[in-house]
Amino acid sequence: MLYETRDPALQRHLVARLNQNPEWRLLIRNQKMALALVDMSGPKPRFASVNGNHMMYAASLPKIAILLTVYTAFEEGTLKETDTIHADLAAMIRVSSNEAATRLIDSVGMKKIQATMKDPKYGFYDEMRGGGLWVGKRYARSGARVGDPMHDISHGATATQVSRFFYLLRQGNLINARRSAQMLGDLVDPHLHHKFVSQILLRAPNARVYRKSGTWNQWHADAIMVEGAAWRNYILVGLVESTNGERILRDVLPVVEELIAPPEYPDGVDY
Repeated sequence: MLYETRDPALQRHLVARLNQNPEWRLLIRNQKMALALVDMSGPKPRFASVNGNHMMYAASLPKIAILLTVYTAFEEGTLKETDTIHADLAAMIRVSSNEAATRLIDSVGMKKIQATMKDPKYGFYDEMRGGGLWVGKRYARSGARVGDPMHDISHGATATQVSRFFYLLRQGNLINARRSAQMLGDLVDPHLHHKFVSQILLRAPNARVYRKSGTWNQWHADAIMVEGAAWRNYILVGLVESTNGERILRDVLPVVEELIAPPEYPDGVDY
């Protein structure tokens, strides 16, 4: 399990480096910034986080919970797999379509999404670990609102649970290998090039990127899994409550890459 791969050295370096920035240090102290990192470049994954189990409003990022639930319904045979639904899945993930997300929520039902997140098989919403992924409202003006049991957040996430989502997908362990591959296909090639993605395009334009982000007012969230040349093989999740959140997430990625890049890449850039 990812929980067991926490690397003490990476943890120390991540905390120390983030705290060098006064703005980030204050946000972290006030639990308005959370980060999770999984370095998969070596023989074993190395995990580190800051406020990793602190649940925050995450806007569209929890749409990955809808993604998993729809594929679960496909596998169970309770939802017919159609080209129309696959088009909605792609639109929900790649351009973060609220209309597509709402249609998919209505197709499987809100209770089914929440039950899937609470399923012990996955544990994406775990009250012993601060909560996690939660969808409690359609991405529309209409419809009932059901906040999560611990914090009453309608669209929430913790950085740790989102990093686990991508890690388990990478391992082929969400539903099964075939369904995991299909979900990865929906998450690859993001069409919104901001936050983390903007920096990857500058630093490693040929890398393969799997991604889901979210933005609403002062809440900014991003989650990527990067597969690139040499050492660039990691998962990074960031949640920020700040009017400067988009810029903060852009600025965080190069700092994190410098922590995991080998000595021959001192600035983290592939040449």
